[in-house]
Amino acid sequence: MSTTLIKGGTVVSATGRVLADVLVDGESIVAVLAPGSTSLGHDLAATVDRVIDATGKYVIPGGVDAHTHMQLPFGGTSASDTFETGTKAAAWGGTTSIIDFAVQRTGEKVQDGLAEWHGLANGECFVDYGFHQIIGGADADALAYLPRLVDEGVTSFKMFMAYPGVFHSDDAQILKAMQVSADTGLMTMMHAENGPVIDVIAEQLVAQGKTDPYYHGIARVWQAEEEATHRAIMLGNITGAPLYVVHVSAKQALAQIATARDGGQNVFAETCPQYLYMSLEEHLGATSEEWGAFEGAKYVCSTPVRSREEQHQDAMWNGLRTNDLQMVSTDHCPFCMKDQKELGLGDFRAIPNGIGSVEHRMDLLYQGVVTGEITLERWVELTSTTPARMFGMYGRKGVIQPGADADIVVYDPNGHTSIGVGKTHHMNMDHSAWEGFEVDGHVDVVLSRGTVLVEDGEFHGKKGHGSFLKRGLSQYLI
Repeated sequence: MSTTLIKGGTVVSATGRVLADVLVDGESIVAVLAPGSTSLGHDLAATVDRVIDATGKYVIPGGVDAHTHMQLPFGGTSASDTFETGTKAAAWGGTTSIIDFAVQRTGEKVQDGLAEWHGLANGECFVDYGFHQIIGGADADALAYLPRLVDEGVTSFKMFMAYPGVFHSDDAQILKAMQVSADTGLMTMMHAENGPVIDVIAEQLVAQGKTDPYYHGIARVWQAEEEATHRAIMLGNITGAPLYVVHVSAKQALAQIATARDGGQNVFAETCPQYLYMSLEEHLGATSEEWGAFEGAKYVCSTPVRSREEQHQDAMWNGLRTNDLQMVSTDHCPFCMKDQKELGLGDFRAIPNGIGSVEHRMDLLYQGVVTGEITLERWVELTSTTPARMFGMYGRKGVIQPGADADIVVYDPNGHTSIGVGKTHHMNMDHSAWEGFEVDGHVDVVLSRGTVLVEDGEFHGKKGHGSFLKRGLSQYLI
């Protein structure tokens, strides 16, 4: 096995920062040392196979994106990133682990959906990957199989209060699934929007001729997110199940989560970069010469990006500071404009919902450090340490310490990243929702289990390097 010394950098954790050298042997971190440490009287740098100079840079644990959708079938098409292209893009951006979603639909068996996703990912990934399980048909067979997921290393499942006829579960189904969650320790993840109400509003808008992408955000009213979030919290309260609310975008929904947490309930939540930076007015309402008012389709996702005038974005940043939001994931679900998003020309309801961000999450959140929204330590906590703890991987992932996997990013605070197609964009998309964003920092070196994937602006990873992460139960419960 080869040895690597990352020397001269500032090692940043969720709790502090220190000038230190990091010694890697094979796939693992074996020591975090005072700068310039010696081995048997010799310069340690002279005894290793490889030295990476991190002087003036941050050395952080590789990013963990706990919410991605590679190849997800949705809206008459499938997400454009495969596990190959999506995990390669993740690596370029400093993310060394993802958790994707295996899919079970009504009438299908949970184990078949999980097996399908193993087949899609096995041998294709550049970084390590795990799975959550989507439960889209919460029948007796599905509920009976849920406890077996723990042995499979899939210790969380997702249900939907939205998308009637596709993934929607009613309150009785959610209650029964949460009872299993409470008994087993499985984490219940929830897409919290009142789908039937949204569908009625959307139908009425289209009947009025309001069909542009902008009306996607108008139809998916914040009240539908707040109401569903409250309902999910109450069902969790009845059952004692731990609840994790995905892609929170409305400040009112966040207030419901904060209240539940203040009462001591095991309720957790994420937001996504689009809810920190994008808005209904500027993005869903965007126009261009090429697409006209359909330009806003680039930013159609659910929950939707919300009004800046109502200060939802400020509330999300504040939630990250107060820990009412514990982490930032991407909900990476990319679709090209041609042949995919354009399925919704003339009817926003038919636009595939999703934005591609897996490559840019680490940079976008670092910009929050630059602008004073969060601290450097909180950046590491939100993007790496807490995702690892929340989903049963901490100790192996999410930290730089002896015994952990050598998933390491050398980040240059004096570098610069210009996001956009032809710049930093390796996702399998014909556009970038982040076109034109500028970041005052740069991912310089990326290691996954001791193997250098990115260095000196070149990609060195190999397809199939990424291995399946068999996760334990959440390490974040109160």
